[in-house]
Amino acid sequence: MLFSSIVFLYYFLPVTLLLYFVAPKKFRNSVLLISSLVFYGWGEPKYLLLMTASIIIGYISGLMIEAFHTRRAKKLVMVASVTISLGFLAWFKYTNFFIDNFNRVFGLSIPFLKIALPIGISFYTFQILSYTVDVYRGEVPAQRNLINLAAYISLFPQLIAGPIVRYSQVEHELREREYSFDNFAAGMRRFVLGLGKKILIANLLGELCDAFKASGDKSVLFYWLYAAAFALHIYFDFSGYSDMAIGLGRILGFHFPENFNYPFISRSATEFWRRWHISLGSWFRDYVYIPLGGNRVKKSRWLLNILTVWLLTGFWHGAAWNFVTWGLFFAVLLIIEKLFLLKYLEKSRIFSRIYVILALLISFVIFNAANMGEALSYIGAMFGAGDIPLVSKELSYYFKDYAVVLVIALIGATPLVKNLVLKIRLNRAAEIVTDCLEPLVLVGLMLVMTAFLVDGSFNPFLYFRF
Repeated sequence: MLFSSIVFLYYFLPVTLLLYFVAPKKFRNSVLLISSLVFYGWGEPKYLLLMTASIIIGYISGLMIEAFHTRRAKKLVMVASVTISLGFLAWFKYTNFFIDNFNRVFGLSIPFLKIALPIGISFYTFQILSYTVDVYRGEVPAQRNLINLAAYISLFPQLIAGPIVRYSQVEHELREREYSFDNFAAGMRRFVLGLGKKILIANLLGELCDAFKASGDKSVLFYWLYAAAFALHIYFDFSGYSDMAIGLGRILGFHFPENFNYPFISRSATEFWRRWHISLGSWFRDYVYIPLGGNRVKKSRWLLNILTVWLLTGFWHGAAWNFVTWGLFFAVLLIIEKLFLLKYLEKSRIFSRIYVILALLISFVIFNAANMGEALSYIGAMFGAGDIPLVSKELSYYFKDYAVVLVIALIGATPLVKNLVLKIRLNRAAEIVTDCLEPLVLVGLMLVMTAFLVDGSFNPFLYFRF
């Protein structure tokens, strides 16, 4: 079920919120759990069994880790639990990838298995892993109420595409949450604005990307336009989803971590990854990079740690070599920056901006390619390879057709609008006016977005496939 769907917006969500707030507080986690299972099982009910099994294994593992008194016994349970969870993820996400590469290396023709990727498995698996490891580390107590743990893992706002919420971040709120009109209003505002980013910006940019791929009249500048459009498309698509998830969490009494902080204003790849998919980057830092030794080891081992983390980061995104290459691409950039480039980037604002944008556009071309052959072909074409013209008729047509949304996206990817609104609201009279206008604007946005959804426009979420 999509957040950006009529079924979710006008049937599932109103019914869920009604049942949630009518129910006594002690039953609200049960309402959340049942609602989340309905939400997840809407398209593929059979994968509810997999998620349920994962939850039960995590629950039992947490209790066993806490019950055992020796470090060795605790570690054995933790390792077993992590292995099983990663085994589920590997089986469903990577089996056919390994079969394909095994066939290529040894010239065999082992048939692919008929395995479909369960939606959201990468996200809820990482949440279970963080819970188990944190219990082992003694950072959180094991959750003894199965419903509470299951509600945390399956919580529908962030179940499908994050942000990756750690158990330690919501442990207290699973037991006791604060509800207020201000929280409800703030959550609803965040949700509607996130929905607007998705429907009114990301979807239109997605149409432009599809038009480029279907075009038979490509040119050098058309490739650059595609690269920019896709970079903005994936940002507004994913950050829009995160905004909706955070907003829904706020309505329900949870405070989820931020996942994006205007990443395109970064002046280095290092800064970019502090601003992009923050919950994933911090997860790999705390559960992979630091346990490997981080930067507290000799230089060769430190560089290997960075390569390992980014190899896994790329592989987490998908079972294809372009994702692995994408991860290693950032690993190389980060290593170069940490060794010597950062000090030069800090001195030149213009050079650092150009460097980051160029690197990001290339990285997202790799990310969205069907394979590495297509990625190299696209990147080559961006720099004039392949004897293609600089401009084309279709470039002019599509650039004019999508110019408005491109400008809105470029401005929206910066904090300019946010800072302007904050500056305006410093005036008391202006603050009162904006407070009065806000509900009208949000209702107007909902009406416009509903019209788009009824029209059946382009509407997939990119990160559902991860």
